[in-house]
Amino acid sequence: MKLAPSAHRVTTAHLQAVYPFVCEGGLGKNGVYIGQDLLGGAFIYDAFELYEQGVLTSPNMLVAGQLGRGKSAVIKTLCLRQLVFGRQIVIMDPKGEYAPLARFCGGSVIRLEPNGSVKLNPLDARIARHDQLRLLNAVCAAVLGRPLRPQERSAVEAALSVITAGRRKPTLPLLVAALLEPREEAATSLVTDRATLTEWGREVAFELRRLVSGDLKGMFDATTTKGIELDAAFVVMDLSAVYDSDALGILMTCAAAWLHALLQRGTGRKTLFVVDEAWAILSNLAIAKWLQASFKLSRSNGLQNIAVMHRLSDLAATGAAGSQQERVATGLLSDAETKVVYAQPHAEIEATAKLLGLTATERTLLPLLERGVALWKVGERSFLVRHHMGATEADLVDTDFRMVRAR
Repeated sequence: MKLAPSAHRVTTAHLQAVYPFVCEGGLGKNGVYIGQDLLGGAFIYDAFELYEQGVLTSPNMLVAGQLGRGKSAVIKTLCLRQLVFGRQIVIMDPKGEYAPLARFCGGSVIRLEPNGSVKLNPLDARIARHDQLRLLNAVCAAVLGRPLRPQERSAVEAALSVITAGRRKPTLPLLVAALLEPREEAATSLVTDRATLTEWGREVAFELRRLVSGDLKGMFDATTTKGIELDAAFVVMDLSAVYDSDALGILMTCAAAWLHALLQRGTGRKTLFVVDEAWAILSNLAIAKWLQASFKLSRSNGLQNIAVMHRLSDLAATGAAGSQQERVATGLLSDAETKVVYAQPHAEIEATAKLLGLTATERTLLPLLERGVALWKVGERSFLVRHHMGATEADLVDTDFRMVRAR
């Protein structure tokens, strides 16, 4: 007589490893309504609430998705709905998509363009000295296209010390002048002579001149325009005028540094800081390191940094395999405990699965997700979420309206 095999008993704690979305209890009821958990009820999310509950150790978020899959819509509605809870929204907008939304909310739009009416000083006195130096080193390395040499780093630091002495307001033109014609006391402090110090800083100065008197002048080459503050609940930094520039990453970093400096002063409100088209910053090692350092300061500043890009593989593509650039870029993932991933093409699945540590089930589902449906990885938990919009929201956040109306 053939005996039947004995049953194997498991609890739901073990069963969820086979079916990872089954019996998920959700993230609680406190926060912003995002949409429907396809294997549960309503999906509610708020990084600040989850941090207070100990669910997350970092509030930062990374959003990736192909064009037309819904990533812009979910970011815009998240921002709109967070306003109800008294949050502040600050957007780094390279394509000019968020200005209408900010104006609808009574917010502020700061438009930067060469020789425009608005100027931001990346060496604003409101930026702490160590942050000024860290920013300068990143921007200098970016314009040079390579890491700074020790002599160049010393020349930049000496020049910054000179232009910040006394009552002078430091600006990039003053820095360039201090690099090209260093003072005797600056050379003495480095145990060298003026001719040698001039040689150390000459290449850096010539590259920085592009922001001062070259094709990118008129944005960061003077003191900050009076009246430019971050008092509004919804602030957009519009960089669409320079979106096609090969220096977009440098310009975004200068603008982001100014924004971060004012946010660090404290507004009394928790703030969502969105960096759209984040690939422009991650494509440069020095600037990527600056962004990573800013991510790590998010908790002390009450910020949720949100980086938006098309593909997570952009992180791995920022440098050669195993390079420092790749490690810095992929390290941003560990500093962003919330990952929202919309459908990816089959060619991207392996890279995405490796970066996120996807299960076999998640890997199979990722290329099949419909428009508006995303895989949410929140801490160690996974959700399939269909984003819901109200009629008014749809009119405000739809980025395809020109195509739809034309059709």
